[in-house]
Amino acid sequence: MIRGKRANKLRSMDLKDIIRENALHFLPAKSLLKFQSVCREWRLQISTPFFEHNQSLSVRALQGLFCQRPGAPPMLIPFDPSCCGVPDPSLGFLPEAVDIRSSSNGLLLCQACSGDRDYYVCNPVTQKFKKLPKPSADHGNDAAIVLIFEPSLLNFEAEYKIVCAFQSADFNDATEFDIYSSRDGSWKTSGEICFATSPSTSMAKQGIYANGVVYFTAGSGFLSYDVAKDRSQLLKNYYGVCGTLGIVNGKLCSALLRGSTLTLSLLVNIHSNTMQMNSHSRMWDNQGRIALGAVLGSDVQSQSVLVVGDDLVVIQAGERLISYDLNTKVSRELSKPPKGYLTRVVPYVNSLVSL
Repeated sequence: MIRGKRANKLRSMDLKDIIRENALHFLPAKSLLKFQSVCREWRLQISTPFFEHNQSLSVRALQGLFCQRPGAPPMLIPFDPSCCGVPDPSLGFLPEAVDIRSSSNGLLLCQACSGDRDYYVCNPVTQKFKKLPKPSADHGNDAAIVLIFEPSLLNFEAEYKIVCAFQSADFNDATEFDIYSSRDGSWKTSGEICFATSPSTSMAKQGIYANGVVYFTAGSGFLSYDVAKDRSQLLKNYYGVCGTLGIVNGKLCSALLRGSTLTLSLLVNIHSNTMQMNSHSRMWDNQGRIALGAVLGSDVQSQSVLVVGDDLVVIQAGERLISYDLNTKVSRELSKPPKGYLTRVVPYVNSLVSL
């Protein structure tokens, strides 16, 4: 009976109304901005805070890369230019020139190139931004930093955190953590200190957030910081060379490209560094090897994994940029960025999330 009533209701609606009510919020932001011209009802619906909130919850797949070379403005490389885009990829709407530092579900974290090196969080689609207060701790010139934004069904306002791992001023080869909370509007330096690490020399400047934990590549291992527990751990990788960190099926993944073979591993035991060297306990669960010779071509000396997210791997192969879908096994050659622009790359989700 309920199904019959719903079917009758759908038959009585126009197709554009069905799409408006049931499909629009699954589309990336660029498509929605174009669809505002379809009719007055669509324009009104797309512009409401409730719709923006639903869209940020529904669209979570990666749709492009923000990339940048030193001293130059950022640029966006969309996976599908017809669906993903922003009005000003150079982020010229910000009050000063910036370096992109991190991204999370439609928001970008940027840092001013000069002066006080202020931090900004922005949505490049809406061109809305917030300038963050100056941290009490000295982060240095290029600290390792991660933006964490998880859209919540219950919170209309975008609440986010930033975790910065920086060189301790009191201890050599030690890392401290500074955390910004948008809810509190302030930074707080953690009392946690991780020894035997030096972010200024061995740590990747971009990290990954997965299941409540931030991970940074640190030398031949990984540095983890549990946000809720305020605890850090240095994870020694006894089982091979570290790969590029990413997220696959909601879990931390390491992607390593050797020649034309891609190896994917999921983190299964973050405490494996406490085991003996001959222990059978493993840090990584090998998910298999993928032969990409036909996709990458013959120049195997200049290939590397740039991004791993959802079911997508983005690889730099010489001067080419290639995306590979792990499910469909389909590859796509992306537009080639200018020389040097892959120095810093952050994945991007085209979202209407409101700041």
